[in-house]
Amino acid sequence: MSSSATDVKALRERTGAGIMDCKAALAEAGGDMEKAIEILRIKGQASAAKRSGRATSEGIVTSYIHATGRVGVLVEVQCETDFVARSDDFQEFAREVAIHIAGAPSPPVHVSAEEIPDDARDAERSVFEARAREEDKPDDVVARIVDGQLDKWAKEVALLEQEHVRSDRYEGKTIEDLRAELAAKTGENVRIARFARFEVGRE
Repeated sequence: MSSSATDVKALRERTGAGIMDCKAALAEAGGDMEKAIEILRIKGQASAAKRSGRATSEGIVTSYIHATGRVGVLVEVQCETDFVARSDDFQEFAREVAIHIAGAPSPPVHVSAEEIPDDARDAERSVFEARAREEDKPDDVVARIVDGQLDKWAKEVALLEQEHVRSDRYEGKTIEDLRAELAAKTGENVRIARFARFEVGRE
């Protein structure tokens, strides 16, 4: 099925993908715009995964101070080339990550779930297990409950797992979704290396 130039343009504007990729996605989706977006997202994430092992020696450090002056964030985002680091898309992504960290209802502690230390996981597991056993449930049920709660907790403290706080703008996309989209658009490995969040009166 061929797609109109208007549809291709609209899809490109919404995803940042190339013209040929947009045409192919629309054809595969039978002209369904939302399905085409999902196809491009999946392909973009797959391509980004292939790039994830490439060195990131360029990038920027971005700061964001909340309007009240009580919350401040520093975030380092890395890429492969200075050309991409200086691009508007890359710098906008870094700023949006900083804005999210400043305003997230559950401020992230780690960049990814994989970075959570074993001792922190073990401590949370002990708490969840104790609560589950208070309900006098069988061991196999307790294990499932604990695993589910541990996964939920990991998503709450890992930056990449969190949905961007500006849900009206990003339609429930996670920080990882946005990172993968930028990696697909730039053709480079994009990595959030580290961040620090400061809030007046809190350690």
